Amino acid sequence: MNVLITGAGRGIGLGFTEYYLKHGHTVYACYRTESGKLTTLCDQYNDLNLLQWDVTRPASDSLLQSLPGHIDLIINNAGIYGPKKDGQSLQKVTPEAMHEVYEVDCIAPLRVVQTLQEKLSRPGGVIANISSKMGSSGDNTSGGTYAYRAAKAALVIISKSMAVDLQPEGISVIILHPGWVRTDMVGLTGLVDVSESVAGMSGIIENIENYESGAFVAFDGQIVPY
Repeated sequence: MNVLITGAGRGIGLGFTEYYLKHGHTVYACYRTESGKLTTLCDQYNDLNLLQWDVTRPASDSLLQSLPGHIDLIINNAGIYGPKKDGQSLQKVTPEAMHEVYEVDCIAPLRVVQTLQEKLSRPGGVIANISSKMGSSGDNTSGGTYAYRAAKAALVIISKSMAVDLQPEGISVIILHPGWVRTDMVGLTGLVDVSESVAGMSGIIENIENYESGAFVAFDGQIVPY
């Protein structure tokens, strides 16, 4: 299986990369500026291909030429949190912060799918968009975090439209909540290890036929309310 992962240089993206390599798949790992630990993995796995792609910008011709003829799974993982929580309060969040987080967390996944749509396997191709329960209005009891919540909520809606539009072509879309994962984004304060989160989400992807296309599912298999 050919798997393309964005934001693969660290955290959850790196965890996905290691998971699929260990399970014998060919991985196209995209990073923005620094490959990080991906370089070390190249010494261990011949099926790892590194691609420098800032997903807020169009893919270069050379990058597109580096891709295989078909892609079985796209994992849109690249994302940012934006200003720390206090900087996303009602009184302090700025239009600039809103735009920046929205560009990376919502528009970029759409750009990736638009760019690679024709390469997705038909039937059987899968798009997994990594959102967050922070983007669920039904789960929001604490308020705040305006930029991150809004961008992740928009990604849910965009993903649902993708699911409807691509279903006739035999392509499935799943929206995933990774949990509060111990990564650099949250200062390693999360409750879930990267390996646990990735294993759970990968299991959902592997059993995607058990879910409605466009479903919003947490790493532990629980359906997330929109």
